Amino acid sequence: MLSAVNVNLGDDQLSDMRPESSKEWKIIEKTMLQMSAESRRSRRWGIFFKLLTFTYLFVLLYLFNMSVDTSAINKGGAHTAIVDVNGVIAANEDAAADVIVTGLRGAFEDQNTKGIILRINSPGGSPVQSGYVYDEIKRLRAIYPDIKLYAVIGDIGASGAYYIAAAADEIYADKASLVGSIGVTAAGFGFVDALDKLGVKRRSYTSGEHKGFLDPFSPENKDEVEFWKTVLSTTHNQFIGKVKEGRGDRLKDDPKLFSGLVWSGEQALELGLVDGLGSPGYVAREIVGEENIVDFTPKPDPFERFTQRLGASIGGAISNNVVSGAMKLQ
Repeated sequence: MLSAVNVNLGDDQLSDMRPESSKEWKIIEKTMLQMSAESRRSRRWGIFFKLLTFTYLFVLLYLFNMSVDTSAINKGGAHTAIVDVNGVIAANEDAAADVIVTGLRGAFEDQNTKGIILRINSPGGSPVQSGYVYDEIKRLRAIYPDIKLYAVIGDIGASGAYYIAAAADEIYADKASLVGSIGVTAAGFGFVDALDKLGVKRRSYTSGEHKGFLDPFSPENKDEVEFWKTVLSTTHNQFIGKVKEGRGDRLKDDPKLFSGLVWSGEQALELGLVDGLGSPGYVAREIVGEENIVDFTPKPDPFERFTQRLGASIGGAISNNVVSGAMKLQ
């Protein structure tokens, strides 16, 4: 392809090149004009793609900066470490056990940490995830006996979230926080009558006498219901055991304590579920004695976060339809 320089010829040059035939000259002139226009279009597309590439790189750089672990800031001096338990406690969520534990390990291992606050705002979730965090807190406290851990409940610290809080040295909450809900739930739906009305027949093929139990499209089996209650009861007793282990004599003798009820922070204080009323700032300042707060909560990469949430949403939708009545500390 000829460049723009080649085709921008002067009048004198064109006259020298002008063929004798007027028709031939018009063809040449038309060809040169087309080549010149094509060259301009090529330059415009080149500029467009360069701008597109620059924008793409700028977005990548911005997202990278957003994903940098800001918890590294101010680690050079003494501080109170904070780790968040925010939202539902479940795998692939912000409050997944691996995320919480990673933050706790970093906080305990930092030589300038004077105390740790577990900042809780969660309705609960998986008993397995909650138990994992509880056990890891106990393990880390044994390794670092001089660093105390305080759970501070915000709007809500119920069920699995309270399970985790019970491992702390002390628990604080706002007077209006929702605290407790020490119980286990498993809920589902029954569609047997609806299928009958619609004239739909359920066909389920399993290997194992009880493999299809809790199937919402099949009639309840009394024996299976009783068995499932024993599973829930066992999990509930594990929960109660951990709360008693963590709280000890601070718990009041109240028959409703482990009934699944939830209380305000003020009521929870009277029942021994919490040790005092206060915010994370109050605990850092007045209890730990170090106002400088550093957040050790892991910050996921934006792309990884997006793909994880997409996968979790799809997987969660499938599992919710396939596995009915999953247990939750909620």
